[in-house]
This record gives sequence, structure tokens and C-alpha cells, in this order.
Amino acid sequence: MAAKEPNQLIKSLDRAIDILEIILQQENGMGVTEISRELDLHKSTVYRLLDTLKFRGYLEKNEENHKYFAGIKLFELSSLVLNDIDNRMRLRPYLEELMQETQETIHLGILDEGEIIYLDKVESNATIRMYSQVGKRVPAHSTSLGKAILAYLPVEKVINLLQEKGMPAKTKNTITDLEQFIEHLNKVKKQGYAIDDEELEADIRCLAGPIFNHRGEVIAAFSVSAPITRMTEQRMVKLEELVVKYSQKMSRSLGFNG
Repeated sequence: MAAKEPNQLIKSLDRAIDILEIILQQENGMGVTEISRELDLHKSTVYRLLDTLKFRGYLEKNEENHKYFAGIKLFELSSLVLNDIDNRMRLRPYLEELMQETQETIHLGILDEGEIIYLDKVESNATIRMYSQVGKRVPAHSTSLGKAILAYLPVEKVINLLQEKGMPAKTKNTITDLEQFIEHLNKVKKQGYAIDDEELEADIRCLAGPIFNHRGEVIAAFSVSAPITRMTEQRMVKLEELVVKYSQKMSRSLGFNG
């Protein structure tokens, strides 16, 4: 079934994607005339789109035959996508195992442009649980996932991110003072886990642990989330050790030796 055309289709972007797709299908690249004929576009339009894609690194031009072919940027992006897929596949069994052990919803998240994106999720069978969806973006400063990642980044980078994104209060418990937040991150790094104590949503508590790659870089985090009726302070203390344990297990599965 063909995808329905969106109401606000951006024609120039749509045409640029058409150009990329048709060039990638040709082993030896394509010239302006060929592209113009295949896509029924005016040559001047093709020239402008090719120049833009070349400028951004998505295409390169053979100056001898004037044909365009895939640029290094496309290979970089495809490598990142494949790496994310590979990491998710490696980590998924641990997320499922942790859900079985805690009977609570488990999230996998990454930091992107100062926000957390839910990359994967293993849902609890409990009737009352946190609402979330894969692909959703949430603020880094008010989530345990965000804090678990930010704690292991250079302080200057964290400050720049937070100053750019801001630190709005999501609940009365959200930390909105930058200096206080940096001190909080020092504590997170020292103990090896982060807590969201009703800082993103009222009545929801989360514990998160960082995930490191083979180079020792923090690349993601996972969290255990539950309503405060189940995630009592006493239970959180018991889960802290478990989160640290799974942080180590997941990181080692990616080659981390720390």
C-alpha cells in the first residue's frame, strides 16, 4: 500500500530525496541530463538541488565525466543507523531480562541534541504503568536517563546543552538551577545510577544506569520506571544495586572493560 502524501509536502525536499534515491541505484553515478530526464525536472532545478546535496556532503561529483555519486555523509549516516540497530539488538535481551526481574517497564534511551529519545522499551504487564512510546523525546535534565548520560559527559558540554535547551520545571521536583544540577550529576557519577523522583511526571519514579561502549564512552542509558505506589523509597534502595549490575552487564556486551 502506497504511503499517503502529507498535506504539507515540501516539494524541494521531496525532489532532493528522489535525486538521492535514483543516483544510489546507478553504480557509476548520474549526470544532470539523465536525472532531469528520469525525474522530469527542469535542468536548473536539478542543478540547484545537486549543488546543495554536494555542499552538504551527501553527493560528490566526478569532474571528468560530470556525474554525481554518493558522498561520504551518506556512508556516515548509514553507519550510525546500523550501529544503533546493532546496539539495540545486543541490549534487548538484557532489557527483557531486567523487566522479568523487576516486573516494571524498562526503557533504553540516547541523548540527541540535548534531549532524550526513547530508543526501545519493554513494557510491564502491570495495569498501572508509565505512558511512553519509542521515538518520543523528553528533556534530559528531568529524566533519570538524561542524568545517567549527562553525568559522564564533560561539564562544559553539559552546561552548553542545558543553557541552549533550558531547564523548565516539569513538576515541582524538577531541578531547574544549573549549579545545583551539576552538583547532582557529580553524585550520579559517584554512585553509578540516576534517579528521577517525580521530576518528569508526578507519581512516577525511575532509576537509570549508563551504558558505555568499548571506548569507555557513554552512548545510552536504561531505566526502570514505575508509579510511586510500587516504586517506594524502600524498593528504590533495593533496585539501586540491580541497576548498577545491569549497567555493567550491558556495557560489557558492547566491549566495555571498565
